[in-house]
Amino acid sequence: MARIWGLVAILLFACPAFAQSPHVENIQIGLSTDSVAITAGFAGADLTIFGSLEDADPQVSRQGRYDVIVVLEGPARPVVVRRKDRVLGVWMNLESEQFENVPVSYSVATTRAFQDITEPNSYKQLSLGASNIYMQPADRSQNPFTIATFTKALRERKTAIGLYSENVGGVRFLSQNLFRATVRLAPDVPVGTHKARAFLFKNGMFVKESSAQLEIHKSGFEQAIFRLAHNHGFAYGLMSIGLAMVTGWLGRIVFRRD
Repeated sequence: MARIWGLVAILLFACPAFAQSPHVENIQIGLSTDSVAITAGFAGADLTIFGSLEDADPQVSRQGRYDVIVVLEGPARPVVVRRKDRVLGVWMNLESEQFENVPVSYSVATTRAFQDITEPNSYKQLSLGASNIYMQPADRSQNPFTIATFTKALRERKTAIGLYSENVGGVRFLSQNLFRATVRLAPDVPVGTHKARAFLFKNGMFVKESSAQLEIHKSGFEQAIFRLAHNHGFAYGLMSIGLAMVTGWLGRIVFRRD
């Protein structure tokens, strides 16, 4: 009899089918559109992102212990931050700091307030939230205090002009498995490829992440000018000079004094 129970124990250990694997949920998202066209009169908009939980635990769902944070992150570009001060009555640039690969825009939506979802260290490890984005300085040999000061100023500036935003409560569960998130597109949202990311938390612990892409581009006359400036810079420069000359000549005729 002992040999039989020993054989059963070996089978349970060796064969995953007999052993009970830990329950792991998954998350999937989909955008209401994969492309957004903006014009010169674009005043901002709300983007809806739908998502679902796979293999969700019904008991955890009923108790409201699932949380989702959705991020729409714009393309990364180098940024120079300058500090101005008054010298002899004139405002001048005294110091500057260059950062590499800084997201131009960063919009966040959450089920609850950040402090109610998980610990601050988790956000730092995931680089989740505007205050946790790693701003890589071009010159790492500078004083850490100086770098931290310019980093804080950069985040505050992005937030002030609406490129970095948070929407607490912007993620809502429509059922135990389905949710909807609303993130904000700023009026001067950058053109390019944006990345939507959804983070799933269970009882304050990070579980899974899912992502999708969104293309933002100009349309109409603005798109034609944008393509000309980027693909045919020399011709665009000549046209700009010609337009300036014609405008000046017309202005001289219209406003000349007899």
